[in-house]
Amino acid sequence: MTEAAGLRPERGVPAAAGAVAGAGWPLRAWQHGAPVALMVLLILLAWYGGAVALNAPQVSERLEGLGTPWGWRELAAGAWSMERPVLPAPHQIAANWWASVFATEVDSPRSLVFHAGVTLTATLLGFVLGMGLGVALAIGVVHSAVLDRGLLPWIIASQTIPILAIAPMVVVVLGSLGYPPLVSKAVISMYLCFFPVAIGMVKGLRSPDPLQLDLMRTYSAHGAQVLAKLRLPAAVPFLFASAKVAIATSLVGAIVGELPTGAQAGLGARLLSGSYFGQTIQIWSALSMAALLGVALVAAVGLAEKFVARLMGARP
Repeated sequence: MTEAAGLRPERGVPAAAGAVAGAGWPLRAWQHGAPVALMVLLILLAWYGGAVALNAPQVSERLEGLGTPWGWRELAAGAWSMERPVLPAPHQIAANWWASVFATEVDSPRSLVFHAGVTLTATLLGFVLGMGLGVALAIGVVHSAVLDRGLLPWIIASQTIPILAIAPMVVVVLGSLGYPPLVSKAVISMYLCFFPVAIGMVKGLRSPDPLQLDLMRTYSAHGAQVLAKLRLPAAVPFLFASAKVAIATSLVGAIVGELPTGAQAGLGARLLSGSYFGQTIQIWSALSMAALLGVALVAAVGLAEKFVARLMGARP
């Protein structure tokens, strides 16, 4: 009967399934987006409540000085509109961020884009140096028992030293040698980001199955061939997982490196100047820019991971 009606089951069923799947995408979007929207709403409500609680002493003192009756509505309105609040309201941060990004010339010292570009340069330079150092150390540790026993514990111990204690020394030493501040910030970023790369690559280079290593020995492959054809391809997922952590810590290192240098540009300098003059809105605006920059950098590493995976023959 189906054939008599001119319909083919093998074509009709997939079409019906595709129609059902297409009709269900709003539901899937809602299921994925609703928890995120709910969490954002709860954070905003808690933030606005915290702004009222922390700014209330100053606002109540000012309202009492005016001598006019006031209530919770006036207290909340005053807390959300202070020029130098203890905790700025989200809409104040958003307004300052928008003005600093879209209403200011990009090359102006008041532009967050300008400061983010300065920090991004040091971040990427430190990330490249840290990736190279981490991969080189991992290869040495995997291929040398001496480095495995003698160097790996020191790599782990290096991360127990607070970066705030090391940053001024790096700035002073490299500055006395004539290096520009960019190099100091890049070295501090490298110090923070090489560790996850080194540890992740050590695990990745050791991940091939012993049977695979025996097969390479059967083919009379030497160490460099085993590294290039087996260990490095097996370590690629570990490399990108570590790189996502490393790029974020590199950004933190670049911002921290701008604090003791007395830099006039960069997100760290923006934070420092805001703390000097009590501009808490400026501080939170710079923090939000740093957070967005970090998200963008991690997303870029994720895209690079997908691209490399496709080059290696992985299915999308």
